[in-house]
Amino acid sequence: MAVLIALGRMVPFAFASGVNLYATIAVAGLCARLGLVTLPEQFRVFSHGAVIAIALTMYLVEFIADKVPWVDTAWDAVHTVIRPLGGALVAVVALGAAAPATQTIVALVGGSVALTTHLTKAGTRAVVNASPEPFSNWTLSLAEDLFVVALTWFATQHPWLAAAATMVLLAGIVTAGSFLFNAARRRLRARPWRQRTGAAGAP
Repeated sequence: MAVLIALGRMVPFAFASGVNLYATIAVAGLCARLGLVTLPEQFRVFSHGAVIAIALTMYLVEFIADKVPWVDTAWDAVHTVIRPLGGALVAVVALGAAAPATQTIVALVGGSVALTTHLTKAGTRAVVNASPEPFSNWTLSLAEDLFVVALTWFATQHPWLAAAATMVLLAGIVTAGSFLFNAARRRLRARPWRQRTGAAGAP
């Protein structure tokens, strides 16, 4: 049962890590350290004072960088590797003791989930940055911060409900991504035909 609960926390933690890795670790660590919820033994890694201090410090740096248009895009580019790796590590830690093969599978799943949410965040930010005013960027950044904190805390309290909600969100992201990819592919296929038609009709 403990393993199943750990698996229920794994996906939400990985999902949140792809949006903001440092906030995820900080919230999980503070929940464990302050005794806000009874967590398994493996969560002592998150609750170590040094881990919480580093996570909070990096979160403050990201909080500022994330509010500046195009600086946030550069920050996301740097974290294209960091967040998926962090999501994989968080997932393995949340799982606890397990066979090496199981840990490898969990790391791959956690990294993939974190990469999915990271790319979604980075792509959305790139679109929002095209806006000349900064308020939409600030609003989106604050919404992301609140979402990560809420999801991580909720996963510590209700892992199965958090996992179910996360799976629904992932399905929505994949569906939207597939739709946009197919639309872009159809547009690219139609462009050469339009160019040939325009060339043929030119005097």
